[in-house]
Amino acid sequence: MKKNPLEIAGEEILKTAETFGGITHLLLDTFRSLFRPPLEFKNIIKQMTEIGLQSFPIIAMASLFTGMVFAFQIGFVSTNWLGAPTFIGMGTAIAIMKELSPVVSALVISGKVGAQIAAELGTMKVTEQIDALHTLGTNPVKYLSVPRFISCLIGVPVLTLMADVIGIIGGGIVSAQKFRVPFNVYWEEIISYVRFDAVAHGLVKSIFFGLIIVVVSCHEGLTCEGGAEGVGKSTTKAVVFSMILVLIADYLITVFLAAIGLGGEQ
Repeated sequence: MKKNPLEIAGEEILKTAETFGGITHLLLDTFRSLFRPPLEFKNIIKQMTEIGLQSFPIIAMASLFTGMVFAFQIGFVSTNWLGAPTFIGMGTAIAIMKELSPVVSALVISGKVGAQIAAELGTMKVTEQIDALHTLGTNPVKYLSVPRFISCLIGVPVLTLMADVIGIIGGGIVSAQKFRVPFNVYWEEIISYVRFDAVAHGLVKSIFFGLIIVVVSCHEGLTCEGGAEGVGKSTTKAVVFSMILVLIADYLITVFLAAIGLGGEQ
């Protein structure tokens, strides 16, 4: 018997609400487990290596070309409208620090790290390794979720800072080569007009983005069902859901930070 559109919409709403409830429960459980000794330092270092070092080349490449294309667009518009390539340094730096670096880094990490976490935990779930942890008296959240949680909360902001630097360098290359604005002029413009608030703005976002990615990915992995096919579906869902929540959170955090005055421009 075919379902009508209202039934289908209702089921999807209930599934989404159930997912949000499970994510919230896992977040609270992870916070509680975070303060229960001992911490798995060896596992944390391993996860930080996978999240940080292995993600850096991709983020560096994405940040470099993002900075280059943004500087090109600002230079092109200012040259055509104002007759001179003005404010390339200021515009590029502010856009990179406040929006481009945190968002691009989070999306890259969602696709790489989020998929990896969901696939690892999902495979453990369908092969009953997580049930074995329960049998041995080990808390799966403490053993599996907490190390990844700590690693993301540290790794994502650090990668965002590196992306800031690389993106600004990329913008400086385009500014000097395409618009003949010397790098020292480009840099002085950044120093003169951009405050530390812009960096803080992006770092606050990156912390929340890291939290979203790791909790969503862990939840999808730990609730995976259906064998190999289920692992694939959970991995895809983790990536898509993380990306959507990152973009929604980006707007909400931007509005909140603007309301409390954490902008970045003088």
